[in-house]
Amino acid sequence: MKLITAIIKPYKLDDVREALFEAGIKGLTVTEVKGFGRQKGHTELYRGAEYVVDFLPKVKIETAVASDALDVAIEAIIKAANTGKIGDGKIFVSDIEQTIRIRTGETGPEAL
Repeated sequence: MKLITAIIKPYKLDDVREALFEAGIKGLTVTEVKGFGRQKGHTELYRGAEYVVDFLPKVKIETAVASDALDVAIEAIIKAANTGKIGDGKIFVSDIEQTIRIRTGETGPEAL
């Protein structure tokens, strides 16, 4: 089992959610986050004063998948989140050692 963590632009959330649903991914967790990568923020003009916005709004999506569904899920995220511009985000993949469904006590891939 794998944990996929994707950091994407907020307006791409619905596209990614729909792409994952079509790829057979049943559940995900979404968190609103702020951060920056290579773009290091930007400057904005507000009431005639210029100021630096260091942290840009992003969305973090986390979903657990069976190892055999990993490539399909990653491809779905890439296709849905890609704009071709800087700041599209990143995808991180981690191993999951154990999963337990609290309600039923199921473990392993059945708990997903």
